[in-house]
Amino acid sequence: MRKVSLFIPCLADLFMPEIGEASFQLLRHLGQNPIYHKEQTCCGQPLFNSGYVKQAKKAAKHFIGVFGDDDAVVCPSGSCVLMVKRHYPELLGDEPAWRHRAEELSSRIYELSQFVVDVLGLEDIGASFDGKAAYHVSCQMLRGLGLSRHAQKLLNAVRGTKLVDLARAEACCGFGGKFAGDYPDISEALVREKAAHYIESGADVLVISEPGCLLNIGGYLSRNHPGKKAMHIADFLVKGIQNGG
Repeated sequence: MRKVSLFIPCLADLFMPEIGEASFQLLRHLGQNPIYHKEQTCCGQPLFNSGYVKQAKKAAKHFIGVFGDDDAVVCPSGSCVLMVKRHYPELLGDEPAWRHRAEELSSRIYELSQFVVDVLGLEDIGASFDGKAAYHVSCQMLRGLGLSRHAQKLLNAVRGTKLVDLARAEACCGFGGKFAGDYPDISEALVREKAAHYIESGADVLVISEPGCLLNIGGYLSRNHPGKKAMHIADFLVKGIQNGG
């Protein structure tokens, strides 16, 4: 059996632990025995995006040291996967040995839905949900990793679910990590528009693959539309499996 480890992004660890728990349960349900390395820390993305190159390099080397021997690293966050896959090799480009290790690891890290669909070869995982769902496509997933259909394939296979169209589904929700702090007015306008499109879709739940997007959209909904629900896809699928069972 392959050695699969689970990397939990900081936002999930600090604010939405149910994402990590659901990701672990989902992998177990699909026949994996995921490892959780207690030594794992932040991938360094906030440092890298803020220009703290030295500190980001330190975080990258630690990450490589922790996950370097795993056959696959699975993460419920496209932005963290993008950091490791694309930015680690360039970040460590002036140190050939570390760059080589970064490049080698980049081929073995997967976003959660990508791992389920492309590596495990699964779409129908036995989940059910009686209602309508809409899906928000995160910028990092779509434009960074080029993953546009994996989550939709999993959602389309959930029994009883009607996946409805979301207007401007591929538009940014306004989070962007540092962006939301630097440009709060623009961020607010973007998330307001995203919430409006969700409400207009008639969906019962908005499913999201990126913790940052969920934190932003979910926070806005809780303050302004408390009756509307947003969920990470791992949590949605695990609850659907429990319903299907």
